[in-house]
Amino acid sequence: MVRRHQMLTVGVDGVAVERRLAAGGLSCPGCAGVLAGWGYARERGVRGWEGAVRVCPRRSRCRGCGVTHVLLPVVVLLRRADTAGVIGAALVAKVAGAGYRRIAVELGRPVETVRGWLRRFGARLEAVRRVFTVLVRSLGTDPVMPPPTGGRWGDAVGAITAAAWAATVRFVMVVPPWALAAVVSGGRLLAPGWPPDAGNSGQQRATRVAPDGGWSRAVIFGA
Repeated sequence: MVRRHQMLTVGVDGVAVERRLAAGGLSCPGCAGVLAGWGYARERGVRGWEGAVRVCPRRSRCRGCGVTHVLLPVVVLLRRADTAGVIGAALVAKVAGAGYRRIAVELGRPVETVRGWLRRFGARLEAVRRVFTVLVRSLGTDPVMPPPTGGRWGDAVGAITAAAWAATVRFVMVVPPWALAAVVSGGRLLAPGWPPDAGNSGQQRATRVAPDGGWSRAVIFGA
């Protein structure tokens, strides 16, 4: 699935996603063409705060360029067995000074899983900070920039939080930080190769974080 299809983050309301597909309301991130339904990706389990849930992402195909896309729910990150909200809680705990063993105990997750999250995110701290700092500037006419925290981890997570606040103010709705992180990264927050160009990614993706019906449902139901 990862090799053959690109990813596009959408809301978790399956009925709403089907409605938008049928109405031509989803655009191809590559050529801006109209996406149409194209079957389903492999079903898998994802662990949330209240236990595991089954996710079977919708698959789509662009009517223009013919490229297929997996419509990844906003609560999910690519190739991760836990929701974005759970993983985000681990990253926040790291900023607060907790080690991976303590975080694993507090979240009830395997030690190696948590260590993998921290290792992957820790390898791209500056790139993440830059992407979300650019997004903060893009979302507001007089944006409140994230203050320096004295550490790279705090600066990266602080930039995500600041971007979520900027989106909340602009769209007049609650935008959870880790739902926003999933959308901006296209589900690849912890995946190899993201961000491909930290200097431009935030600006390019900002145009896709639009207050349309699908994004509204995504942030309301997101983790």
